[in-house]
Amino acid sequence: MLLANRGFVEDAHSAASGKGMPGVRILGTTIACESTVAEDIASGIDAVFDAIVDALVRPLSAVEAAPRMQAESQPRIAFRGTRREVNQFFYRKGWADGLPIVPPSADAVAEMMQGTDLPPDHVVARIIPRMGKATVEKIAVNAVMAGALPTHLPVILAAVEAVSDPKTRFDTFEVSTGSWAPLLVVNGPIRKDIHINCGSGVLSPGDIANAAIGRALGLIVKNIGGVRKGIEDMGTLGNAMKYALVMGENEEESPWDPLHVDFGYRREDNTVTVMFPNRYAQTIPAETSAEGIAEALAGMRPGSLSCMMVIPDHARIFSQEGWSKKRVRDYILAHAASGGRQRRLQDEDFILVITGGPGVWMGLLGSAGGFGNSFVTREIRLPAGWEALQKKYGTMVPVYVRY
Repeated sequence: MLLANRGFVEDAHSAASGKGMPGVRILGTTIACESTVAEDIASGIDAVFDAIVDALVRPLSAVEAAPRMQAESQPRIAFRGTRREVNQFFYRKGWADGLPIVPPSADAVAEMMQGTDLPPDHVVARIIPRMGKATVEKIAVNAVMAGALPTHLPVILAAVEAVSDPKTRFDTFEVSTGSWAPLLVVNGPIRKDIHINCGSGVLSPGDIANAAIGRALGLIVKNIGGVRKGIEDMGTLGNAMKYALVMGENEEESPWDPLHVDFGYRREDNTVTVMFPNRYAQTIPAETSAEGIAEALAGMRPGSLSCMMVIPDHARIFSQEGWSKKRVRDYILAHAASGGRQRRLQDEDFILVITGGPGVWMGLLGSAGGFGNSFVTREIRLPAGWEALQKKYGTMVPVYVRY
């Protein structure tokens, strides 16, 4: 028998079922989550005391004595109909994310699979909480639904692999009340090949690569991992960044080595780096000298795992005044404290990414530490026919009319 806050009863049933205990008795209480008020705790227990006793002494029912996992078989062709009917069906089944999806027809999935040389049944990862097998084909299905192009698939595959690394603590952050979202930082030539935005409005909607790659990851987590809002994903307030949080580093305008080189990769390698932030902040420096910019970065109080977004104009100022990336990092380490306990910032706690467009704003995407979590980088593997594939889809860019 288990006691849980009444808002977490369905979550508890899902977790118990996933551990092979679908018949466990779970009682909901009115006690506020993590309550420190003794009177609230006592009154909440008093209110369910009789039910607790009953749950402990009542004989097991036949279902409870011999619980069975309910596995619903899914046909390979789930539905036939118009695009509108498909969207309504997928939404009612809980397979969509609130926005229209692209129907994952057999032809569309086969086209998406051109983005990899891996076989369809290759398992890239097992995704919590249901430990679903993220095969290449299942990943491709969700990539189609998200509106991705075949040239996006190599990034999506690498992102699934990276997110599933225990060092990200995806097992905590994806289902936590804190509403964390996966951030993908892409480095290497592939940024230009598939037109990942690295400049103005890098976190804004409007770029198919940034949007579809991030959305695909969210659908993969939902449909393969089994993370449903309000059941497994218990985010108290939620997080709009879960729709898509993908950026490229503006390597061409950076005076320093890019992020993936800092992590031991070659400049010509393609990589994706993952972390889970749940807060986003912007600020401007009081002075646009190197020290003024560094002071503003430190003043953003990076947490125990943060991505600090430095715009190219500020990076150039640093370089012109002789500041290396290490000097900027050392300044931040010396002048920034993180968390309410004023913990001394550590070197591995944050990354500096040169991204964004002209202006004066700098940004911070912050996470939380203390979970044994860290940044995780994976190499993006391209298929043998990459040049032809990139040529085929490389013209997918918006062309704006001049006003």
